Amino acid sequence: MPEAALVFTLFNMMDNTRDISKVVRQHLDMDAFFAGDFAVRGEKVAGEAFSGGHAESESDRSVVEGLEAIAKEVCACCRCGIGKSRTHAVPGEGNPNADLVFVGEAPGADEDAQGRPFVGRAGQLLSNMISAMGLRREDVFICNIVKCRPPDNRDPSPDEIVHCLPFLQRQLELIRPRVIVALGAHAARTLLNNNLPIGRLRGRFHDYYFSPEAAPAKLMPTYHPAYLLRNYSPDNRRSVWEDMQKVMAELGLETPKGK
Repeated sequence: MPEAALVFTLFNMMDNTRDISKVVRQHLDMDAFFAGDFAVRGEKVAGEAFSGGHAESESDRSVVEGLEAIAKEVCACCRCGIGKSRTHAVPGEGNPNADLVFVGEAPGADEDAQGRPFVGRAGQLLSNMISAMGLRREDVFICNIVKCRPPDNRDPSPDEIVHCLPFLQRQLELIRPRVIVALGAHAARTLLNNNLPIGRLRGRFHDYYFSPEAAPAKLMPTYHPAYLLRNYSPDNRRSVWEDMQKVMAELGLETPKGK
């Protein structure tokens, strides 16, 4: 979420029914959540991250080459209007052998400027969440449903999702993660092909099928980091951490004590 938008949200909270001290407390709570509540609890050594580089072994080369080919297609794609208005396409990045993939909605302004997923304020919060799980960004793969930024950060249209979804489906089929975390309603609804609200979808695993003959991955819907920054509350923070603990248990990662 852009800094200016966060400030605007905080100022909107300063109405006649709320005093300044309450706003300050909420701001401090949000900053604690953003900067420290998801603290680093360990480190997992993994293969080199996919960024046009090399995998650990020759047997992984086809996966890397496949991801590179998809990234090139994404960067050349202009199937819908946002492809013509972007600064950079954002194919995704991370470990080609990742057991865990995070899927968001669409790039924002920071992502459009850099061509990388989740690099703004919401991305920093996602990085903190990943660290709290005992992982690094290099250990996972991070991408979006839509690979180009919709103008003014609006929601992606159904047409834009339809054009972009095959790129994501191919990425997931190549990586074959054990667990997928769908960040926000758009990602969850698209991957699960339903219209249920995120509040009803989150908190439990769903099956995601790469193909009819392949065993499914476990898919955990949860709130998008940008939503948490806009709507910080202890309950929302707790809900996301509970979702991540279930993901950790599924992957055999140790749950941090005191969380």
